[in-house]
Amino acid sequence: MAFRFFRRVRVAPGITLNLSKRGLSTSVGPRGAKYTVGTRGTRATVGLPGTGLFYTQHGSAGKGRRAAGGKHAPPPPDPVTMEQRLTLGFFQRLYVPKNEQAFVNGLKAFLSGNEAKSMKLLSQAPRLADAAFLAGFLALKQGKPAAAVRSLHQALRQADALGKLYAKYGIALTLGMRITDELAAHIGPTRRGVLLGLVEACQELGDYRQAIEALRRLRKSAPDDVVVKVSLAELLLESAPGNRQAYKNIVAMAQDLRNESPAHAALLLYKARALSGLGLHTAARDTLTAALRRKKDRSPELLRALRFERAQVYEALGQQKRARADYEKLYAENPTDHDVARKLGLK
Repeated sequence: MAFRFFRRVRVAPGITLNLSKRGLSTSVGPRGAKYTVGTRGTRATVGLPGTGLFYTQHGSAGKGRRAAGGKHAPPPPDPVTMEQRLTLGFFQRLYVPKNEQAFVNGLKAFLSGNEAKSMKLLSQAPRLADAAFLAGFLALKQGKPAAAVRSLHQALRQADALGKLYAKYGIALTLGMRITDELAAHIGPTRRGVLLGLVEACQELGDYRQAIEALRRLRKSAPDDVVVKVSLAELLLESAPGNRQAYKNIVAMAQDLRNESPAHAALLLYKARALSGLGLHTAARDTLTAALRRKKDRSPELLRALRFERAQVYEALGQQKRARADYEKLYAENPTDHDVARKLGLK
């Protein structure tokens, strides 16, 4: 039973549960700009209608005025607009390299919502890491995974330069990208962001070997990154059904895992599937039961997936009454679920 998330739920800083479409998420935040004040200062988030992408600007902490009730009032709008930041004057154009000018103009086109023009301009600066980064993700969004792979590999070859041009022009660019059927992450122009994009593009091409290799590279640099673990676990299950070594690798990745967030719960689901694949149904049942004990901050779709998986494990253990009890609860919650109805003999 596949499952997807249809609403955005906070998982951890920079990570959210996925929306229902593949690829880059379709909406992040409200239209226009908003300001948020926190311990790290102000953050202006500007959504780009129709693109599914957004960018943020960060200010210093402690400068916002306090409103009634002790809350910070929104700071005044940034006197320097994105358009102004990215408009090169006559003298700037004399010394700014042509490829950097192409990047700046491509970024302006992107922020104005003109993706076709942006791609054309960014292609004129392929050796700039930040241009290749954005071009790769735009290609991915437009359903051109082969072009995305080429651009992202180019960005990866110059990983040390990632983010420098965005910083130069005062822009903190963040993309909302789907990582698996369960999770989406907010990523920026970093090595991690490029590798996650490369994983998605390679999956679109059916190149599981290269996608898995990119994830393993990520795991070496961030062995505890739960997003990477979930992505790798799902990819191993998808690309190597019945592969016992893949099952063992997933179980090892989830060793000593605590159910701290929806991302951890999703990894517990994959761990249970791997345990079932190894014939360890009792361990799979216990893993799923532990995951189901925590319902706070868990979406109904995630809880349903965990319960459905446990019902199947109960069947494998010959515990038909317990399996039926789970199926009946799932059916009562959603009688249009054909998989559950079929299990209950109602289809």
